[in-house]
Amino acid sequence: MRIVPNHAVLGAQVQEIDLARPLNKETFEALMMALGQHGVLEFPDQDLTTVGLKQFSANFGELWVSPGGRAQDPEHPEVMFLSNMKEDGKPLGLADAGQSWHTDMSYARMIALANVLYGIEVPHDASGTPLGDTQFLNMHKVYEDLPESIKKQLEGKTITHDFNKFWEMMRQRPGSTRPPLGEKEKAARPPVQHPAFLTHPITGKKVLYANPGYAMFVNDMPREQSDELLQYLFEFQTQPEYLYSHQWKKRSVLMWDNIGTTHNAVADYTPEQHRFMKRCQVMATRFYGAQGTAHPIMFKSTGVPA
Repeated sequence: MRIVPNHAVLGAQVQEIDLARPLNKETFEALMMALGQHGVLEFPDQDLTTVGLKQFSANFGELWVSPGGRAQDPEHPEVMFLSNMKEDGKPLGLADAGQSWHTDMSYARMIALANVLYGIEVPHDASGTPLGDTQFLNMHKVYEDLPESIKKQLEGKTITHDFNKFWEMMRQRPGSTRPPLGEKEKAARPPVQHPAFLTHPITGKKVLYANPGYAMFVNDMPREQSDELLQYLFEFQTQPEYLYSHQWKKRSVLMWDNIGTTHNAVADYTPEQHRFMKRCQVMATRFYGAQGTAHPIMFKSTGVPA
């Protein structure tokens, strides 16, 4: 296995590895360290079944099962389908997943460690150029560059995150077919609070944990002041110097850090330009304990969990 950095603000390509084969301890530790260091890992030229994707993803932690039950593999609900394709008039997956800046699972008490996404069909234009990039922001670098005055304002503060905020943002888009969330769905995903700054469980460094998709307000702060501060954070983190845009290739697997990055799926393709991907969400339970507490536990000096 070779890990080749992109020499960009984020990203590395992991070469000469077959994700369908079991990982040994040495390879697992190297990948975990690379995830923290580079934030986004591309594994090109993979041939994975649904079970294979699930088994690879499960090496890194507990896999999430959506309580909504939408676009899941019926036999393996840990695997979700993201697609604009239809079969017999029925959608094969979620067509608009992730199409705005957000951090997966920040709305949950137990946050996500990583996302693993397998590109089976990648949209492209008439010239063959891939469309539908996934963009990422480096939240390690964002924290480092924040003005000290902002860090002091937010030190020790928590931010409320709400799943319904992002859902409603997507529902308001032209052409959206998302229905309003039902009361049971809202009850299954109540608003939660997380620290504005998290200590990353692999790198041991601080990151800003406040994404535009789910962050609602800073707690214990007047709402007007909170709104102004969050707007500042959203604009600050989306500056070009923190951005990496990943161009997809068919049969590649992309794994990214959901604590040290924020991401956005670029929807620059039409319904006739087909996209089909399978996704697993890896939770951070091994680092944060069953209750999803704010402070990571049990990581060695190498950054790899005990």
